[in-house]
Parts: sequence; C-alpha cells; structure tokens
Amino acid sequence: MASSAGLALCGQTLVVRGGSRFLATSTASSDDDVLFAYDCSTAAEKSQESKGEDGQPADKGSDTILASTFSKSGSYFALTDDRGDARRGADACPKSARLAGPSALPVLTVRANCGRLWPSRTVVRRCTALTFTASEEKLLVADKSGDVYSFSVLEPQGCGKLELGHLSMLLDVAVSPDDCYVLTADRDEKIRVSWAAAPHSIESFCLGHTEFVSRIFVVPDHPELLLSASGDRTLRLWEYRSGRELHCCHLTSPQEPAEPRGDERFAASRITYRSQDGCVALLCDCIPAVYVFQLDAARQQLVYRQRLTFRHRVWDIAFEEGRGLWVLQDHREAPLVLCRPVGGQWQAAPEDAAVEKVSAHLRGNWAMLEGVAGVDVGFSGLYKATFDNVTAYLRKKEERLQKRRQNPAAGPNGQAKKMKPGEASLRCPS
Repeated sequence: MASSAGLALCGQTLVVRGGSRFLATSTASSDDDVLFAYDCSTAAEKSQESKGEDGQPADKGSDTILASTFSKSGSYFALTDDRGDARRGADACPKSARLAGPSALPVLTVRANCGRLWPSRTVVRRCTALTFTASEEKLLVADKSGDVYSFSVLEPQGCGKLELGHLSMLLDVAVSPDDCYVLTADRDEKIRVSWAAAPHSIESFCLGHTEFVSRIFVVPDHPELLLSASGDRTLRLWEYRSGRELHCCHLTSPQEPAEPRGDERFAASRITYRSQDGCVALLCDCIPAVYVFQLDAARQQLVYRQRLTFRHRVWDIAFEEGRGLWVLQDHREAPLVLCRPVGGQWQAAPEDAAVEKVSAHLRGNWAMLEGVAGVDVGFSGLYKATFDNVTAYLRKKEERLQKRRQNPAAGPNGQAKKMKPGEASLRCPS
C-alpha cells in the first residue's frame, strides 16, 4: 500500500518522501551538509506522448511515490511511482520503477557525484512493495495483482523477470539474509515462504492471521525469525521455514490491565528494528502512537515495553543504530522527533543539532508533505466485507411461525385460508 509520506534510514543517510518528491540528507551533525532533492514529475525522462483508443492524448498518472527502499549496504536506493497511462485502465497501466545507482546517494558526502539516475524500468501493474536481495544483485517488486518481478541491478537496461505469483494482492515482500527464500504477504491472511532459486517451490506457509498481512520483517541478527503485523491487530513472531508461530501479541491490550478498543480497526504500517538491543517499534496507520517491544530471541517471544503517544499524526518511523528512533509527523514546526531510551523508557530527546538541521530542510520543503497531509491512504479498504442475510431471514421466519401458532387456520402470509366448494361437508362433525 502507498503511504502518504515515508521515512527511510540507512547508516546516516535519511530520506523523506512525500507526493512525487523525496529529500535525502545526512543525520551527522556537521557543517558540511548536502541536501539532495528529486522530483518524479520533473526529473524523469518523458516518454513519447501516448494516445488513448480515441486518439486523444492519454492522461498520465500522479507521479506519486508508492514505495521506496535502501539496499543493505546503502549503496542503492530504489523507488516506484504511479506514472502511467490512466486511460488504459488501472491494471494495464505501466508504472515506473527507478533505480538509483552507487553515485546517487553518496552525493550527500561527495559533492562531485551529483545524482546519477539509472534508467527507469516499467512494470505492468501498480507496485505495493520493494526490496533488494541481500547480495544487492536484484530488486524485487511486488504488485497489486499478486506478482513479484525481479530487476537486475548489474544490468540497468534489462527487463523485469516474473518470479512468482499469487491469487491475492501482495502487500509486502522480503528476502532471507542468505537470499535462499522470498517471503510474501498477501491480502488473504497468508505469508508464503518460497525458494528464491525455484519460486514455484514453496517451503512453508505461516498461517494464523485472520485479516490481511500488512507488514513482514525478517530479523537480521536472527535470520530464522520473522515478524508480521496484520489488520487483525496482532504482531506475531514466526519460525518461517517451518511456518511455526512462536508468539502473538494482541495490540488491543498489549499491557494488562488496559481498555479494550472494541471494534476499532487498525493495521501496522511499519515495523522497524534495532539490532543493538533487539528493540522492535510498530506504527499503526490510524493511531498517533508507536508500540515498543523487546525481542527475546532465546525464549522466542516478544515482550511489550511501552506505548509512545504523539499529538500529531505519525507518518513513519525508522531506527538509526546508536542514535535512536526517528519519528516523522504531520507538524510543520517539528516534523521530526528523535526518541531515545532514558532509564529503560523511550522518550523524545531534548534539543538535538541533527534533528534541527533535518527539520529545517523539511520546513523549507513543506509543500511536498502538505499536499498529502489530509490524504487517507490507510488499510481500511482491505478489510473483507461481511454480509449477514441469515439473521434477517431467521427473524422473518420466526415472525411467520408466531403468527401461524396464534392463528392455526391462517395461511403462510397470515391470511385465513379460503375453503374450496364442498370442503366443509367433508369435515367430520366435532
């Protein structure tokens, strides 16, 4: 699913995206600061104007960035946008997948290499998630029709290759740290674990969620473990090769005692992890709060720590090793908050030079975030609709039976039966 605004961190490189633009800078507190800006609507190479079936110029997509990701080392950064011929229909619309090469993001520290963009690739349908393989040789792209395509990083001109398919919309894709497995999460509550070398060969299914699986995350320093979040308001821990569920945390009441949330629906929009202490942070799309857990790998369980609440809508979160949790929120004066553990509890850090530096960049480019501030792009449309026509049928049936008990001579519609000629004479006298 596309998010209104996003935050990505790799090392000290921080990227904030909103609408069709993204900004990249460094979180280092140094005077030699470089800001890299990119706009999909103007920086992309314009293809020859396409025409619809009526011969008129075809409408183009919005250029909104749908998803983005760093490679493991931070050498590559990929994004996908919503560019395409809208008149061909949503499912036939070619979307752009752009791959930024090694000289694109080091522009943050090396002024001479100013943003070389690799050629754009096109995919058949709207993308929902991106991830690089651990070897950084391929970029995997999941789309709304349930397919996963791979694009070669080593051959920038190469076309995409269909790797695997689902019958359901894909919401997230991940790879194991050894590149042996491709993990996919879909709208039909399933997590599939497939062999990367032979994607048609399925190793296991992780089954247990009762709603769509919104996010999956393979724990980097415990490569046998998988975290998943769903519209059923749970965070689950899996041993994904066997498909065995190890632990389930219900977000309705993560800490006892707690007030139940009734029928309120919400799903996780981001799972981020800090290897330094095994801390897991979870952001839900309808709640201005961040849930913090501790991963106890030895006991194979998640321990709830606390709930960070914010006054403004939280767009995204990301951990920076050694520094803390970055929080991107809908507040122009303080768009970024850095949270750090103090006495075992996470809290917003006081004045920080890096936070102020990056926040100043965002305030100067607030227009890219202001346009998406009121856009509802959550997971509400993914919940399965239920129709209960049995209850109404049983109620009406009971009403008819009650009427017949009260008036046995009445017909099925509550009216007295009409006697046929001669029927009275055939009845036995009472």
